[in-house]
Amino acid sequence: MARLRTAILISGRGSNMQALVDAAADPAYPAEIVRVISNVPGAGGLERAAQAGITTTAIDHRDFDGRAPFEDALHAELTEAGVELVCLAGFMRLLTEGFVERWFDRMLNIHPSLLPAYKGLHTHERVLSEGVRFTGCTVHFVRPAMDAGPIIVQASVPVLPADDADSLAARVLTAEHRCYPHALRLVAEGRTSIVDETVIIEGAGGPAGITLNPDDGIL
Repeated sequence: MARLRTAILISGRGSNMQALVDAAADPAYPAEIVRVISNVPGAGGLERAAQAGITTTAIDHRDFDGRAPFEDALHAELTEAGVELVCLAGFMRLLTEGFVERWFDRMLNIHPSLLPAYKGLHTHERVLSEGVRFTGCTVHFVRPAMDAGPIIVQASVPVLPADDADSLAARVLTAEHRCYPHALRLVAEGRTSIVDETVIIEGAGGPAGITLNPDDGIL
């Protein structure tokens, strides 16, 4: 069976990108990473991807007059590479509705909270300031609204009394590195479908019922 041709979009060091690349290094994994693209030339993740033998491209958004021309160039690069699915991994650009529609139900994102709570930036600081007891991460299909879309996988992470934003972020990131490869596997295996903007996972017994917890297996 052909592996799903997947591209990863990054803006920085590519920590979640590396988790996906490591998973896809197994020939039995159902997705193949065929391209890593960054809007930031010199982003650390580009070098990491190149070291893994993956073709990389930098498309600097500052070289374009507005978001639409940049996204046209990005779409052209993805299409030329024969990409079937896009994974956003620390890609720090808001995508227009037009671009999202071109890749509708073919683009995933990971966010460091239990969506729909704490969309946007400074997630961990906000969690701590509001005294939340549990946080986590979410992998979801992308929709035009920021950090919105049908949820595929979530992981819960306890907030500890001694936590600061850095220590909490580090534990959430560990959960992210488990969630994203698992979510991509589910999609690449064709086990996900979307009904009324809810993800149904084949074999999971219900909508979006798979949860990864830091000390547990897949439920």
